[in-house]
Amino acid sequence: MANLKYSRQREAIKEFLCSRTDHPTADMVYENIRLIYPNISLGTIYRNLSLLVNLGEIKKLDNIGGADRFDATVTPHNHFICTECGCVLDLEMDSIDEIMEIASRNFSGQIKDYNARFYGICEDCIKKEKN
Repeated sequence: MANLKYSRQREAIKEFLCSRTDHPTADMVYENIRLIYPNISLGTIYRNLSLLVNLGEIKKLDNIGGADRFDATVTPHNHFICTECGCVLDLEMDSIDEIMEIASRNFSGQIKDYNARFYGICEDCIKKEKN
């Protein structure tokens, strides 16, 4: 890929994502970046998010609760999605990489990666239910 021209807006988007653990949507990124760059367009946000995904600097989590979300953690990890409020959290857990061997037992192709998502009710929603 040719050298990419530096962009303050793209850097701000990346810094914003690195400061968050809630896996924001493009709209959430837009609303926050507009505080720094009031004239930025939603299209610019989408183009830069797409570019950062293609460069491997962020990950896109497809269709979680109807909207794509973005994650600055690009190392392999799993996610928890709350079925009540829709929050997306990184799930700290031991490796489940042996799942690739299990999946390969009756599959003649070559599995190279997996993505595990766990669903349930988050701690905050459980607390709300108790009150």
